[in-house]
Amino acid sequence: MADTIILEVARFSPERDSQIGYQTFEVPLRSDWMVLDALNYIKDNIDGSLTFRWSCRMGICGSCGMMVNGVPKLTCETLIAQFAPGPVRIEPLEHFPVVKDLVIDMDVFLEKLQKVRPWIVRKDDRLPAREFLQTPAQLEAFHQYSLCINCMLCYAACPVFGLDQDFVGPAALALAERYNLDSRDQGAPERTDVLSQHDGIWDCTVVGECSTVCPKGVDPSLAIQQYKLTATKEWFKTWLLPWGNK
Repeated sequence: MADTIILEVARFSPERDSQIGYQTFEVPLRSDWMVLDALNYIKDNIDGSLTFRWSCRMGICGSCGMMVNGVPKLTCETLIAQFAPGPVRIEPLEHFPVVKDLVIDMDVFLEKLQKVRPWIVRKDDRLPAREFLQTPAQLEAFHQYSLCINCMLCYAACPVFGLDQDFVGPAALALAERYNLDSRDQGAPERTDVLSQHDGIWDCTVVGECSTVCPKGVDPSLAIQQYKLTATKEWFKTWLLPWGNK
């Protein structure tokens, strides 16, 4: 194995550039290095102006998501040796505005999260007299969706979001389903009313790339299809119940 590998890193500064360019760096090729290690090597030893996000380095915070050779990846979990002999192209996540270099503007995603109300909603705001108890089966119903770390890799992989920025998107819809399936939550009807609109579940064309790239094994595509089934049932009820009441 060679001693070094070439990284082609996207560079963009809003004060200077009209479009993204690329800069080539030669970094050590070590068997235990992740892509994030190589980026930190560049920043520490070659070009301190290179800008990117990272925090935990443990696949938990989700902040180091980038495009690696065209695929959305957490760079803290992606071994650089697998791309030898290189080169390796590192770019910001697709479908988001670029702030600088590899840093994206997350505002559109945060707005979508707010829209789905990703928290437990109770009709009675008073504190409960005791804790809410859940059985293992009740926990299992939503557990996989609770593993989402908001890394936005699924948005970068989603062709629908790439074409329509109004689409609520996979992670937000998966988190909505996480709370809809929670036995403590009472906000499912309100979420369904909002997300059964055109820019919600019905915008999804079931490509499935969102589930493929998720680093935590969450299946947003499944959540969306479950959501479609629920919305369809609710629609039929609005037609059937009036007749049933006669």
